[in-house]
Amino acid sequence: MSGGTLIVGASQAGLQLAVSLRQLGDTEPITLVGEEVHPPYQRPPLSKDFLAGETDPESLALRAPSYYADAAIDLVSGECVTEVVLSPSGPPGSGTAATPSGRAFAFDRLALTVGAGPRRLAVPGAELDGVRYLRDRDDAAALRQHLGSASWVVVVGGGFIGLEAAAVARALGKDVTVVEAADRLISRAVAPVVSEFYLRAHLRRGTRVLLSAGVAGFEGVQGRVTGVRLGDGTTLPADLVLVGVGVLPRTELAERLGLECDRGIVVDGRARTSDPHIVAAGDCTVQPHPVTGLGRVRLESVQNAVAQATAAAASLLGRPAPQPAVPWFWSYQGDLKLQIAGLSGGYDQHVVRGEPDSERFSVLYYRQGELLAIDAVNSPADYMAVRRALTQGATVPAGVAGDHGTPLKSLLTARPAAVPSS
Repeated sequence: MSGGTLIVGASQAGLQLAVSLRQLGDTEPITLVGEEVHPPYQRPPLSKDFLAGETDPESLALRAPSYYADAAIDLVSGECVTEVVLSPSGPPGSGTAATPSGRAFAFDRLALTVGAGPRRLAVPGAELDGVRYLRDRDDAAALRQHLGSASWVVVVGGGFIGLEAAAVARALGKDVTVVEAADRLISRAVAPVVSEFYLRAHLRRGTRVLLSAGVAGFEGVQGRVTGVRLGDGTTLPADLVLVGVGVLPRTELAERLGLECDRGIVVDGRARTSDPHIVAAGDCTVQPHPVTGLGRVRLESVQNAVAQATAAAASLLGRPAPQPAVPWFWSYQGDLKLQIAGLSGGYDQHVVRGEPDSERFSVLYYRQGELLAIDAVNSPADYMAVRRALTQGATVPAGVAGDHGTPLKSLLTARPAAVPSS
């Protein structure tokens, strides 16, 4: 097959890019190559409903099997692109790609949607059976199988994935301990008041949480994990360990192509790499702040994957960039449903609405009086009000945001006009 668009990585972003190309009227060939044998699927349920055994693998599919043929998208599964060479004489951005099995793909346009891989612990015993990671469908299926027979579960990492999996394991009646190296849970994403809420909520449900605790190694018998050894010398019994300590963007192909990388593939607001003829989208990228345009951020969410992929498709076709979208994210930890709109980084003030111990409250974030974001726990109306405000350029004055008796949507006001500098 020659020409057309080659999308490397059959992720949520990869599929969305292909879909967006077709929606924009592109009739050129599209090849979507994925390393996994499974067609593109949803990842968020892997640490929630799927892990709990409440959904089956088929329900994870992002599209019906017939969709790819109907949309003239050539889906190639179970192949890993390891080499990409740009043509020295062809149109800018064209070239060929190859896989270890000998498959070759010629392309006129290239998109990288290669995602990220789990950050692995380099400690003694890390290769023991029963030490698991959760990134793809096969990981989740194996973890679900192990969870059925496990008694003592240790989760290394108190971020969203770790806490979601801990909630599932605890609901199944397992003895669960969360080990977090930082001094609070989800420390990179939420304010201390939200971290404290999740600590107390998980403790109430019977999960043990150890903060400021490092893992020195894993102990085992006959190749099977039996314990987690901490930095202070204590050992936690464990017949199943889930390590969730973050991810590493997959930048190998981009680096070989000479593209700029900085903790991810660097792209602009239109998903163009340092070679403007090549685009990238999803968890593998770092991008300008989607609201301010300042600095670089890496966003791991379905919303970002879809938004970036849509922008990438427009860039490949030379179309106008879509309107920037307000970032949003969710984390369901059992019956604790956290919804986030906006980006709270750099906040200098936060306002709490409601009582955290009631397990229904919100936190609004501000910088110099400007509304940045909301964390809403079991408070969907507050979440929707702030998401609408951020989308429309409105705000909720910090002085009244804490009035829990007044619906947040009735407190929305126009954002004050910026004062011109003299």
